[in-house]
Amino acid sequence: MANCFVGDVQGCYDDLRRLLDMAGFDPAHDTLWLAGDLVARGPDSLAVLRYAHSLGERAVCILGNHDLHLLAVAEGVAPLKKKDRLHPLMEAPDRDALLDWLRHRPLLAESEHPTRPVLMVHAGLPPSWDVATARRCAREVETLLRGDQYSWLLHHMYGDQPDAWHEGLLGIERYRYIINSFTRMRFCHLDGRLDFKCKLGPDESTPGLRPWFELRARRDEDPILVFGHWAALMGNTGRDHIKALDTGCVWGNSLTLWRQEDDALFSTPCPAYAR
Repeated sequence: MANCFVGDVQGCYDDLRRLLDMAGFDPAHDTLWLAGDLVARGPDSLAVLRYAHSLGERAVCILGNHDLHLLAVAEGVAPLKKKDRLHPLMEAPDRDALLDWLRHRPLLAESEHPTRPVLMVHAGLPPSWDVATARRCAREVETLLRGDQYSWLLHHMYGDQPDAWHEGLLGIERYRYIINSFTRMRFCHLDGRLDFKCKLGPDESTPGLRPWFELRARRDEDPILVFGHWAALMGNTGRDHIKALDTGCVWGNSLTLWRQEDDALFSTPCPAYAR
């Protein structure tokens, strides 16, 4: 049995299936881990959701910013943008079932292994959070997404503030910080505050900003951390225990898979779908 982790698919269904064939993925025995942003600017978000849903327990999918935006669109909170290419999904007969399945996905998922446990998130973990805090915060927001406050949360989740964490944060400010950390974060200020303006690579960033993972102190008990979201990294963090899997498939670069058991990487080139 293999655990196969894939970066942001963003609706690139054919590329995903080609990559899985390349890696020898067997849905009868292996598990597919998708690091968020299953949907958006690729050509077939509907097929990606249908495939992930069809795998049942053989697929572990977390929520990315584009997935949450899709849920907000369906709830009437945000407009449907033409560039997101989501109209076929929104008009599909199984739309409601797929969206209900999507809103029950976690913000954080973990793969157990005796020597190499893995924690997967979409964007990252703030420098001030340990793993226990990340788990607890993920569960808080997941409970809201799956409960009666679902619509309220989607209506109020947008915004860049607060940008600093403390345990005293309450209500929507707390939930917005958690959502932004898990699904939107790239750079942090040197004092740990989140920055959402810079989307470049680390070598092109504004002085005073650092990638979130450079500000995290490594703890011996930390699992391997897998994330997506940041295509400009092109898979390079400079850290063996932190793996970036968004390699810009939808932008004409590649879709990448990491297999946990033998530390193997697979990659397939993709057409440029996004404009």
